Amino acid sequence: MRLRNNLHHVKAILGTAALATGLLLFAGAPAAKADGCQERLIKADHKLHEAIEHHGPDSKQAAHYRHELHEAREYCYAHGNRWWDVDGKRWHTDRDWDDHDHDHR
Repeated sequence: MRLRNNLHHVKAILGTAALATGLLLFAGAPAAKADGCQERLIKADHKLHEAIEHHGPDSKQAAHYRHELHEAREYCYAHGNRWWDVDGKRWHTDRDWDDHDHDHR
């Protein structure tokens, strides 16, 4: 009888722990989504800077990564109504980016 009570107690603790873990995972989902967007924008911005440095601002490589940065900004704005300004180090909630902000630095 004692073993049955202990087993019931262990099951209750494990169930509570599983529920708490699930809640923590779901609570962290919006932050993970935002971080993924931020990382995507940082990567696209970095690749554009590299292309400009190695091939020039008017190169086909720079044009390609300028397009990639634009697509990343569009994606993040469409999926979170904000986009990360890598150079300004802040989130924008308006669709106010300049697609030519990296043309000639």
